Formats: sequence, structure tokens, C-alpha cells
Amino acid sequence: MNYDSLHYPYSSHRTTVYAKNGMVATSQPLAAQAGLEILRKGGNAIDAAIATAAALTVVEPASNGIGGDAFALVWTKGKLHGLNSSGPAPKSISIEALKKAGVEEIPKYGLIPVTVPGAPAAWAELSAKFGKLPLTEVLRPAIEYAENGYPLTPVLGQNWARAYKTYSKHLKGDEFKGWFDTFTPEGKVPQIGEVWRSPDHARTLQSIAETKAESFYRGELAEKIDQFFKKFGGYLTAQDLAAYKPEWVNPISANYRGYDVWEIPPNGHGLVALMALNILKGFDFPERDTVDTYHKQIEAIKLAFADGKKYITDPRKMSVRVEDLLSDAYAEERRRLIGKEALQPETGEPPRGGTVYLCTADGEGNMVSFIQSNYMGFGSGLVVPDTGIALHNRGHNFTLDETHDNRLEPGKKPYHTIIPGFLTKDGKPVGPFGVMGGFMQPQGHVQVVMNTVDFHLNPQAALDAPRWQWMQGKTVQIEQTTPAHIVESLARLGHDVQWAVGSGGFGRGQIIWRQENGVLVGGTEPRTDGQVAAW
Repeated sequence: MNYDSLHYPYSSHRTTVYAKNGMVATSQPLAAQAGLEILRKGGNAIDAAIATAAALTVVEPASNGIGGDAFALVWTKGKLHGLNSSGPAPKSISIEALKKAGVEEIPKYGLIPVTVPGAPAAWAELSAKFGKLPLTEVLRPAIEYAENGYPLTPVLGQNWARAYKTYSKHLKGDEFKGWFDTFTPEGKVPQIGEVWRSPDHARTLQSIAETKAESFYRGELAEKIDQFFKKFGGYLTAQDLAAYKPEWVNPISANYRGYDVWEIPPNGHGLVALMALNILKGFDFPERDTVDTYHKQIEAIKLAFADGKKYITDPRKMSVRVEDLLSDAYAEERRRLIGKEALQPETGEPPRGGTVYLCTADGEGNMVSFIQSNYMGFGSGLVVPDTGIALHNRGHNFTLDETHDNRLEPGKKPYHTIIPGFLTKDGKPVGPFGVMGGFMQPQGHVQVVMNTVDFHLNPQAALDAPRWQWMQGKTVQIEQTTPAHIVESLARLGHDVQWAVGSGGFGRGQIIWRQENGVLVGGTEPRTDGQVAAW
């Protein structure tokens, strides 16, 4: 792949990394080093991904946790494998039960939005199927960070403080005491550069490592989760946990100018990125920084999200087929709707999310695209006492509208925002990529793929480049590094353009490409504390 040397303002403190033996890219330097440590000990890219993911639950808890979900795309031995390790709604919850309890919409926080967590099962499943080292060794770096502590990095510190401000205002019941005990020791938020440690996290991770996650789903940790929900009148039970298994799935793809872009199928919304790319491949984009490029990208995303928000849910409950949404005929039908003025799509307002993404590669040819999240930062605001398990709130994405595909049902998986991406060409791996951040994720995937394929940017430049985010209706947020003439021209086309304050809502991405000579090329997000660790 030939890269232009173009760089953007963010790139002043980042450079593309080249290496031969192995590479780990993620949003927190200590987690990247944890993965690299496992590679150097003889582990493969799958082991490194698990080590990095486990470490991230400790060193970036404002974005993910042991009680979250995970998805992975794994390239090994000439084939791409997909793992969906998101959990379903509890068997005892239903629209009828919630309405009888006086609930009119699913809340962001508390017991109601908690679905079965899938992350520990993902680690164990990946290790059993593809790993080389024992899970006890792979999780050791994460356990040591939890036991001994680590200093907060700048973006983590800011996100932690922001979450504390929100949770202090909204989380008032006794069920939330565990979160404050765990994440605000001594009654205050840890500061940037201050050391935070969590012996509870360490014990829980040790238990998961020793039992290959059995204790989380069918052992002592499951019992503690069950007791917690019984005490406070929640819906999640030991039976829900015991019944859980991650699913191996066939990845879905769209061909974009000779490259196959791969995503996990629904209930994740990688389908939105593929639908948008299918629409966009019918246009020519000779330059990146033009109003025509921005306008058509934004319009394609709006059209893709209109469908995604309507249809994406647990695949067993979808009323349309994925292959129909990805057909060239349907893409052409949607493409014809794009004119010279901004469209008004029919969809809701996309909320923001909290997620971690990582990618790994080794000298044997293995590559992993892995994403893990609690959603909306720390998640539900619940931490199971004495475990460090911060529970996610993925059930918030369900609707109580009984006519909608994504309506709440017992044992059903919700519309899910976290999506790992992978690129291949002519059946050979180019590599993993991802951009975390709730409903920004498919938009980030589209922009990174186009930066790479259409505009020939190297991995770091592809991540450095200014981003936009469609919010709702005709409203688009634009990063302040975007050329002013583009913003002014978009406004003339009817877009409601808003300059964004800061870069927190535009996702945090990582990329590793493998060149034809086997050399690995990596980039890491300039909008966070990330690092590419390599050797």
C-alpha cells in the first residue's frame, strides 16, 4: 500500500511505527506494554490481545470493565474468525414487567439496563481456541497493575472526573455505593498522575484466570453478582450467567475499491459502516479536503444509520436480511437520494459511548481486532461489592416500543455499538482497525477506510486527520482542525454545522497494517493517551 506523506495538526506528537516481530496498539500505554510483554514471552497476537484487554479493565476503567461486553475479529492460518461476546437481557425482564413497575423508558444507570456481561467469556474463549500461553500468565500483567497500582494518564483522569460529577448527581441509591467505594477512594476522584490501585480487581482477575472464566459464570463471582441483584431487586440471575456462551460468527463484508472491509454481523452496528461504504463506492473522491467529499460522506452515513437504527438488533429478531441491506441494488437505491443539499433522515439522536479498542499482530501472521466496553464510560454505575466488577448498561439501547425490531425481550441481545474492523485485499490480510466511541464508531470506520484507500494516508495520518460526526437530523459536529472553508460550504448546503469543543466525541482509533514484505505499520489515536508498542 502506497502512502502519501500528508499529516495533520494532531500528528506533531505521533509518528507511524514500523516493526517486524510484533505490535500492540491501544488507547493506554500500560495496556499496550502488557500486550507486548506477552508477545515477548512467546505468546501470539491472540494472547497479546487478551492481556491488553484485561489490563484495560484496570488501567482505563472509565471506558470499560470486567462486567462489559467484547467483540473480536481474528486472522489466523489464512482465515478471518468473528467472535460475538455480547450478552442478552435477563430471562426475567420484559416490557410488561418494566411497565408494571412504572418504567416508561429504559434508564441509563442502575439495575434495569444490565445485560449478561460477555468480556470474561471472550478472553477465555479466545485463549482456549487460539492462545499459546496459559490464561494465568496472560492475565498476570493486569493483575499486577491492579495489585500494585498505576498513575492516571491525562485523558483517563479527565474522563474519571467527568464521570464522578455525573454519578454524584444521578446515583443516589445504596446499590451505587460499590462504585464510589471502588473508584473514589477516600471520597475523592484520583487525580492525573496519582496512583490508584484495586485489590478487588486483582482478586477477581486472578479467579477468572485460574478458572478460565468459569467462576464468573458458574462459580463464586456468579454467586456474588446474583446476591447483589437479589438484594436490590434486579433482574440478572445466576441462571442467566450460567447459560451464557460467546458465539463464533461469520464476519460480514463490503468490497470497497478492491479492498474487503470486514465487520461483525448484527447485533453490532458494523453493518452501518458497510452500508455507507457501499453507497460511497459509487462516487469518485479525488481529494479528501473538499466540500463534496464531506457532504457525500455525511449523507451516506445518515442514510445508513436510518436503516441501522430501524433494523439492527439480535439477528434472530431482525425483520430484514443483512445481505439485502448490503446488496449493490439497495446501495444504488440509497445513493440516488444524495443530492446537492443536506437530507433530513428519520432516526433518533445517537448518544455517546465509552469503549476501548486494541489491535495486535505477531511475526507468525496472526492479527486481532478487539473491542471491549462498559458503555457510556463506567457503565451502569454499579460495582458488585468486593469484586471490582463494574457492570455495563447495554440494555439501555433496547426500546420499549413493542413494534420495533430492537424491542426489549427476555434473552435477547440489544443493538450494540462496539465494532472491530478488519481490512483484506485479494484474500490476504491488510490488518485490523477500529475507532471506539458509541455511535461515532461506524462513522469513524468509514472515515479511516477512505483515508486509507481513497486518500492513501499512512495509519498515523489516517487517524490524525480531522473528523466529523453526524449527530441527528441535519446536525453535524466538526473538529476544529477542519478547514474553515469546508465548514462554511457545508452550511450553504443546508447542514447544521457545529464546531466541536475538544476532541472527546470523535472516537479513539488504532490501526495495524501488514505490508507485503511482512513489516507491520501501526498508528495510534492522537485524541487519547494511546501507544503503539512494538519490537
